[in-house]
Amino acid sequence: MLLGLVTVVVLAATGVWNPFPGVWDWVGRSRPISEPDVVWQQRVGGTPRSVTIAGDTVIVEQRTRVEARSLVTGTQLWERKADWAAVAGGDRDAVVAVGKLLEKGYELLDPTTGVVRRRDGAAVAVWTYRNLLLDVHCVEPTDCTLSAWEPRGTKPLWTAFLPGVHAGLLADNPDLLGTRRLTAQRIDQGVAGPESVPPLLGFPVDGRVHVVDTATGRVLQNVQPGREERLVVIGGRLLRITATSRDGACYFAVSARDPATGQEVWRRAGLNLRTADSAGCVQREDPQGARNVLIGVAPDGREAVVDGYDGRFLQVGADGEKLLAVDDRWALVRSADKRSISGRELSADRTRWSRAAGGRNGAALTPYAAVIAEEKPSRLIAVDPRTGRELVQLRTSAKALAVGPGGMVIGEGREIGYVRWGAGSAVQSPPEQGGVPDQIPGQNPGGTSGRPSDEGSCGPKRELCPDGG
Repeated sequence: MLLGLVTVVVLAATGVWNPFPGVWDWVGRSRPISEPDVVWQQRVGGTPRSVTIAGDTVIVEQRTRVEARSLVTGTQLWERKADWAAVAGGDRDAVVAVGKLLEKGYELLDPTTGVVRRRDGAAVAVWTYRNLLLDVHCVEPTDCTLSAWEPRGTKPLWTAFLPGVHAGLLADNPDLLGTRRLTAQRIDQGVAGPESVPPLLGFPVDGRVHVVDTATGRVLQNVQPGREERLVVIGGRLLRITATSRDGACYFAVSARDPATGQEVWRRAGLNLRTADSAGCVQREDPQGARNVLIGVAPDGREAVVDGYDGRFLQVGADGEKLLAVDDRWALVRSADKRSISGRELSADRTRWSRAAGGRNGAALTPYAAVIAEEKPSRLIAVDPRTGRELVQLRTSAKALAVGPGGMVIGEGREIGYVRWGAGSAVQSPPEQGGVPDQIPGQNPGGTSGRPSDEGSCGPKRELCPDGG
């Protein structure tokens, strides 16, 4: 063996034959992260903290840098040193906000070229949405100005005064008083990308809640919660959640008020929104939910989806059923026997589809697809949330990182890859990218042959859209 090694070294040194480059290529070659294989697979510089599809690019946030890759080929378009990054805007007007920790200010980059579109040197926090970007500047700890911008705007749409924010520099998307998303293993929390800004936002400042109208910038309420209360802003309402310890149990009540008038618009007693821990009914968490809906436990012990705007029960599960994902249009529910997952339309409170599933699974809803992660065997499945039609099925242990109109980015360690709808499933052609979708024979009239429609994103009362929008 020693003689053979010496011979190879001599041949390589004299230029006769050098096997080492090929050996290193073989060692460094990435194994496919799914079966069927992805359209492209690339190794990024570090383990991704977040991945977002922005138009024709994929934005990858890492610990000390951010990079953009082509959605079509996976080739790197640009790279930038940054401690945090967040995407604002939609497919046509996306921008990438980047900044450094413990330093004021941020820059907005073009996702395709990396060119700086706007620079700010004084902001202490940034919130990114699909149709808006918010930043806050503080002259003094108790003198702050909140500004709203169009994603690619050059002048603020409005400004509002806030008597402070959380202490310190907050980087991107500090927590506000709203809902917590349901989580699932192997599905990233940001898989759906930036959402539309809610009609109202609740800013916690020195133990009080300041309610800001995101259309005008008016501060509608400045409220101090009671000793047994937790205040959150959901669906255009200010919710007072009360948890009282009595007789060895927690007694819950939820009251919703119109922030503009202060009048109570609905109340429910006995609704447990899972905001309190078991020790003394202290409420340490925001309620679970998404957009304008809440998830709670009804007085009879069944899980329920509640409309934050008017307090209606949009869906009440059967005994033993488990909510896996929800937004203000759909709910994904696992059956009591853990053998199936069904998609339910909240506006009509009916089941639209059902499919077999294993006992250990999680799910997430995005504007373009419902993603299901299964274990034993490990699979990632994307379906149309309206019809249950399978868009893609992958045998993989990778994680779903981002979902776009035409496909999904998955990742494992430093490897990321992109799969288009139609790979490894019954779908024979890629989903349509525009126009009016065709009806699928044998499906409900709302079915599509392409990507799911985003109809209904205005919320149950159209409070997220302007009049006539």
